[in-house]
Amino acid sequence: MKRNSLTTAVVAGIAGVAGFAGLANAVDLNPDGLGQVLIYPYYTVNKGQSTAFSVVNTDSVNGKAVKVRFLEGYNSREVLDFNLFLSPNDVWTAVITQTGDDSSGAQVSTADHSCTTPSVASLGPVPFSTAAFNGGAGSPFPADGGPTDVTRTREGYFELISMGDIVPGTPLFDTTLHDQTGTPDAGTPACGSPIALGNPGTPGWLAPPTGGLFGAGQVVNIDEGTLYTYNAEAIDGFTATTLFSTSGLLNPSLLQANTNNSSFPGGAVAYIFGAGGQLITLDYADGIDAVSAVFTADTLYNEFFTDANLGAATDWVVTFPTKRFYVDPFYVGTSAIQPFVEVFGENIDGQSNVEVAPQLYDREEGTTTSGDIFSPPTSHPSALPYEVNVISFLSGSDPDAGSKSGVFGSTLVSNIPPYGSDGWLRLGFATGDAGSHTLRADAIGQVVTGLPATGFMGYNVINANVTAGVLANYGGLFRHRSSRTCASTGGVGCS
Repeated sequence: MKRNSLTTAVVAGIAGVAGFAGLANAVDLNPDGLGQVLIYPYYTVNKGQSTAFSVVNTDSVNGKAVKVRFLEGYNSREVLDFNLFLSPNDVWTAVITQTGDDSSGAQVSTADHSCTTPSVASLGPVPFSTAAFNGGAGSPFPADGGPTDVTRTREGYFELISMGDIVPGTPLFDTTLHDQTGTPDAGTPACGSPIALGNPGTPGWLAPPTGGLFGAGQVVNIDEGTLYTYNAEAIDGFTATTLFSTSGLLNPSLLQANTNNSSFPGGAVAYIFGAGGQLITLDYADGIDAVSAVFTADTLYNEFFTDANLGAATDWVVTFPTKRFYVDPFYVGTSAIQPFVEVFGENIDGQSNVEVAPQLYDREEGTTTSGDIFSPPTSHPSALPYEVNVISFLSGSDPDAGSKSGVFGSTLVSNIPPYGSDGWLRLGFATGDAGSHTLRADAIGQVVTGLPATGFMGYNVINANVTAGVLANYGGLFRHRSSRTCASTGGVGCS
């Protein structure tokens, strides 16, 4: 099979005319932020924080039927899902808060008018459930050996998957379309019988998704006056078919990526950019590998800022959005699937460790020695154990080091003592665990090296000297930078 390699400049020229996803039907991480699937890398209610978020339908013609799924941070077991129906040009907003004190769980609520099933707005705050990880009645999941109490729902991430475009003129379209009064923010849909009584999956009501969704998240602490904002990662070209299911079911999921140009029945083609801006085409038998490929990095790069004179602290969020499909015994049985190596709970309850290679630098080329620089030391050198990991940069003498992160108050934390007061971290994913971390080979033996990851760096600075009695907080958030490596098992480069 012969493929052409395109440079970034050529791709950009074509994308400017046809849109990136118009190059071919393939799974890609859309650099413009629009897609069929949105990944929000982090939510938390720790430290009195809330996580607000939004999703926007930029399609002016079609509505969107969207699966909304919240996942806890240990093993990505689902804590809540429901269906959302967006009309053309619609926006839906919601907020995740804690249900009580710091020993309670999380919940989601909305005052938005867009239709959901069940109706989240009319239910009030909807608590996140523990059933998927504690073996609760009615859950398809057995207990996984991780924590079983409600505090496990306090931090994690969430995904929105477009199940289909709502076809104009159908009963489903009519009942989800907002009736306008001419007053801003007053549009209200009927949310009638096609949702409440019928099956929105009725033939002819939904067409294959065409994308056009974008979203954003905000971690806010009202009492402290901090706000950390991020854009959702947008996967385009995810599916060529409708994927509707009622709420409360495991589907659709990221397992169901499919494209109509794969050489495998039900498989999926993915696009990634390699070194020098080369566009690489990958063809996988398993759709989940196509999704993993667009997130896979051999290295993550970002900065840290911990100047004690400024009360500065830094957290890195590192989320593995597909890890559960490679390590959760519910999906894989007793053997993990590469690039991950441990089934969840295989060696340590509540963990699935993957070794990484951190290298810390100050701002003047100084660096630590390589090796295990996590503190306090763990039984698994330089390993990230969860689906959502928060790396803090606290001094080894700090009483919170290794138990709670400095910015987000995360308990899914690994700590790296800073080298100097500020600098940057190179977090290597290519090696570890006595070998290389690689995805399964594609149809022609092309292998992507590293781990599928996303996330960001957040820092906070405290100024107690603005004026008497006034405390000022300043913060920033920056998406991780990354590099990737692809090689053919036949000894030639990927294409």
